[in-house]
Amino acid sequence: MKLSRFRENLRQISLWLTPGLGVKRWLALVLAGITLLGVGLAYYLLDFYRTAPETWWLPALSVVALRFLPRWLRVLIFGGIGVGILAYGLWGLNRALMRPFLRPGKQIVDELSQFQRRGRGPRIVVVGGGHGLSTLLRGLKAYTYNLTAVVTVADDGGSSGKLRESMGILPPGDIRNCLAALSNDETMMTQLFQYRFSGSDGLGGHSFGNLFISALSEITGSFEEAVAESGRVLSVHGRVLPSTLHDVKLVADMSLPNSAYEVRVEGESRIPEFAGRVRRVWLEPDDAPAFPPAIKAILAADVIVIGPGSLYTSILPNLLVADIASAVRASRALKLFICNVASQTGETDAYSCYDHLAALESHVGKGLVELVIANDYQEATLPDDSQWVDIGDELSGDRRLYTADLLDREFPWRHDSAQLAQTIMNLYDERTGPLV
Repeated sequence: MKLSRFRENLRQISLWLTPGLGVKRWLALVLAGITLLGVGLAYYLLDFYRTAPETWWLPALSVVALRFLPRWLRVLIFGGIGVGILAYGLWGLNRALMRPFLRPGKQIVDELSQFQRRGRGPRIVVVGGGHGLSTLLRGLKAYTYNLTAVVTVADDGGSSGKLRESMGILPPGDIRNCLAALSNDETMMTQLFQYRFSGSDGLGGHSFGNLFISALSEITGSFEEAVAESGRVLSVHGRVLPSTLHDVKLVADMSLPNSAYEVRVEGESRIPEFAGRVRRVWLEPDDAPAFPPAIKAILAADVIVIGPGSLYTSILPNLLVADIASAVRASRALKLFICNVASQTGETDAYSCYDHLAALESHVGKGLVELVIANDYQEATLPDDSQWVDIGDELSGDRRLYTADLLDREFPWRHDSAQLAQTIMNLYDERTGPLV
């Protein structure tokens, strides 16, 4: 057994000498530098020529070894050249090994520094869904790789809804958006994952990302394994976890305009389309178990961020899963609620920041979050079907409220990902002190 293991180790070492790897030349330089450095140290410590017996090769060796120079100069020459060659060899060897993983135009020291800094970053869990969550992840990944997105699986519209109905898998839409946002090459990955096939055939209306995750579900045999494999394939730093693996449906009681009657609406995609005001939402079944890794991530988090996103169809469906809200409440993390910049037609029309918080607390109870972050810049033009989310008189002066300029100037109905992430990190640093 030991002999076979030794042979296998020897074979693995010999693979480094395979032609084309570009490492042999640097290994040779490293060995040469070590040799010269050793010669310099030998001069300094031993000076063995003084006691060496007279032989025919000693005069020739004395010339090669610069015997005619003073001892201190020989030590300086051999030691200096050895250190220089060794350093250059190590530098070249590192470049040869890192080249496949280095992005164009980036320096190794910069990449390594960023990787180490983000690897030591705080453990942040974000809860929500939709474009708001992917916007937040896009900003936070510049500060930490320890990111976990907990997303809803109650989506039943569009491509996700079709795959859910035809294949019986959980809807991958929000997971797809988060994976694209966390990818290293986000621009290309977002274009690829969001690409929708056109035409009236079976692929029409489906996004590539949804089909990709669905195919991995078939290959791996489980939805959770497909999501994990998607992250590895896309070189994602962070995790995207469903709040539950159970097939849940979102149901809402909605009041009719100018009427005291309420109507029950079933399906996440139908709620924003119904002409009414949301009174209450819940999941069916209402006892769906939470995904254990999501609970574990929440309990181990340093920061928990709820939102931004669609209040009733993206954020609350996560917190209505059994034990998710309880885990948030039990966690010792800094707990933040990010209020939306603009109202969402059919869901939060004319809502203030206070209305968002009141709706959250009416469903999951008071005291869930410590701080409420709201945008205070409104000098931009919104689409005709949107309104600014004002603070609300009831929340003005509340010690939980924190306001800042968080507006994306290009898309003023969204948060600026960099500004939002910086605000969150500033609040975390105020609580714990900045990372060194």
